[in-house]
Amino acid sequence: MAGIREISVFAENKPGKIEKITAVLANEGINILAITIASTNGFGIIKFIVDKTDLAYQKLKEKGFTVSLNEVLAFEMKDRPGQIHEIAKTLTKLEINMENAYVFVEDSRKKAYFIVQVKDMERAKRLLQKENLKLYDENKEVK
Repeated sequence: MAGIREISVFAENKPGKIEKITAVLANEGINILAITIASTNGFGIIKFIVDKTDLAYQKLKEKGFTVSLNEVLAFEMKDRPGQIHEIAKTLTKLEINMENAYVFVEDSRKKAYFIVQVKDMERAKRLLQKENLKLYDENKEVK
């Protein structure tokens, strides 16, 4: 069972920081598919799902940003009420705790993806193999 990789950039929360980060991606022709920003006490974590993960990571590092690359789960779901609840029920049943989560919706609105970060990815993958959930694999699309 595969997942996708999410890029996290740690940055001071001040005007222009997002502009500088996104300029690196834009200049390299990297498309941002999903973004979430969380901040506290003057610092933040900007998390991205992009179409060219390795290139984005490399270019952001080269420009001096504090960057990490993490594997996350991306559950495919229909874009309709109750879908996140169904996934949450399965994760609860398997005692998999969500550390962070967000959604991105495809342009067509036919599909969406629930992005979930968990502490023990290998355990989560092993437990989820027997469940009837579709996961996005960045190398092979949807499984």
